[in-house]
Amino acid sequence: MPFILVTDREANPPTQRRIALTRPSFTIGKSPASDLALDKLAISRQHCEITNANGVYVIRDLGSRNGTYVEGRRINAATPLAEGTRIDLGPVQIIFSLGEAQPTTAVPTGDRRTALQPLSAALAREPGGQTRRLVPSDLKKRIHERLLIDLDLRHVDITQQSDEELRKKTDTVVRNIVAGMAAEIPIWLSNEQLVKEVVDEAVGLGPIEDLLADTTIDEIMVNNWDRIYIERKGKIELTDKCFTDNAQVIHIIRRIIAPLGRRIDESSPMVDARLKDGSRVNAIIAPLALTGPTLTIRKFAADPYTEKDLVERFGTLTTQVVEFFKLIVQYRANIIISGGTGSGKTTLLNVVSSFIPRDERIVTIEDAAELKLHQEHVISLEAKPANIEGKGAIPIRELVRNSLRMRPDRIIVGECRGGEALDMLQAMNTGHDGSLTTIHANSERDTLSRVETMVLMAGMDLPSRAIREQVSSAIDFIGQLARMTDGTRKLVGLSEVTGMEGDIITMQPIYVFEQRGFGEGGKVLGALRPTGAIPKFIHDLRARGIPVDMTLFQDLSVPPPQPRAHAHR
Repeated sequence: MPFILVTDREANPPTQRRIALTRPSFTIGKSPASDLALDKLAISRQHCEITNANGVYVIRDLGSRNGTYVEGRRINAATPLAEGTRIDLGPVQIIFSLGEAQPTTAVPTGDRRTALQPLSAALAREPGGQTRRLVPSDLKKRIHERLLIDLDLRHVDITQQSDEELRKKTDTVVRNIVAGMAAEIPIWLSNEQLVKEVVDEAVGLGPIEDLLADTTIDEIMVNNWDRIYIERKGKIELTDKCFTDNAQVIHIIRRIIAPLGRRIDESSPMVDARLKDGSRVNAIIAPLALTGPTLTIRKFAADPYTEKDLVERFGTLTTQVVEFFKLIVQYRANIIISGGTGSGKTTLLNVVSSFIPRDERIVTIEDAAELKLHQEHVISLEAKPANIEGKGAIPIRELVRNSLRMRPDRIIVGECRGGEALDMLQAMNTGHDGSLTTIHANSERDTLSRVETMVLMAGMDLPSRAIREQVSSAIDFIGQLARMTDGTRKLVGLSEVTGMEGDIITMQPIYVFEQRGFGEGGKVLGALRPTGAIPKFIHDLRARGIPVDMTLFQDLSVPPPQPRAHAHR
């Protein structure tokens, strides 16, 4: 008879139970009336339902808030169930079986070697016939406890040892512990996998080590110890990775931020940091994070993307737009790159910054250093957070002011989000042409409003017209990025700020993305085209005798009009 193996990963230790599917319809939810009642925060009152339709078992979501996941993917319609199919409902994992296997009854996971074997067979099955071995979290926890005693990691000064030395030492100790616990380790579990996962958690970043090494992953999102999501090609998916518990997540967060002199605890439950490779890290814990410690890592490419990548691989830009960016950077236009979260602002800023001539002095200012410029004359500044006493913070605004005394040819601010916008405008208006920055905004027009608001955040009681005059004279171009519905990032607009008409800042679009619909798999169809408008400074360049390729402003996809043929009389 078909049955399900239900594992409560929130219990300590996690427990399993076998439930036979004796009814044509089997409901799961928080409601006591459900066939399987799960009183969990992530479970809706009526969450999902397993039904038998002529011998074929399917599962469908009943409009739950947090969704029903089958083999790591959220389902939107009735989904067939096969032998060993994995179903995830928050902290509860369910394995469907047609009845061939001999399951265990409710026992703590990992308590007895024989009790784990039937569950392991189900857990090891994936679509395509590949195997996936999940190490029981309580087994890793027991090895960690012995490791702390044998190695005393809490008192090891990791600053005195290289990563390789510490990992090698820990690896040796863990192998000895595993050898001594042979009777407690399931026969299906590889010692090498067990050692690797324990060592990764002890001296590395645990289960996210492999995710960081995967170059196809753009972002890693840890929602709880057992809920790790990734973003790949613009799409979010649930992984089968998990930590030992929430304490382990907090331990990993502290390991990341310790070398940077930052801290996270109840009095300071939020932190921004970066990994050694430049990846951006944000962490938030209780009492602010109610569902558990949350860790978000925006991965940084080992080799920064180039204009060729943005044109050929991602379709973010066109060759015309790249050449136009090179032109306006060369002639020292002030540029703002705007867009929403995850739209690719920092990536584009990095590419545009690479067009700055190598003989110029560049000062970069960021919250967490992410820009990687290949020019030789680059000074990188990074804001400093407050210390344990809440003192000593040095915000971006002070760094912008200080940079003006450093004789910069160009100032690049990673992101303007406050009063530093006023100092940036003043720098642009007082001889520091060619500066660049990014801003969170949904359109070019919204960018101007955001800049005005941020100037007011500087505490200066200036009239709106005076601020707008500063903005219109300081900013030359605004490039707008967007993350499309298919997950791709595209430049959807590039506009020139042309001046003032009354109290309104005027702009003219130079390039606009025209969407034509959707293709196979929801792929966004469209193209970034020139509007035909000629920027003001182009006329100045031509008046000075500087040659400019005017095809940059022509729609090359439209064939030029053919001259009419005249009939001969």
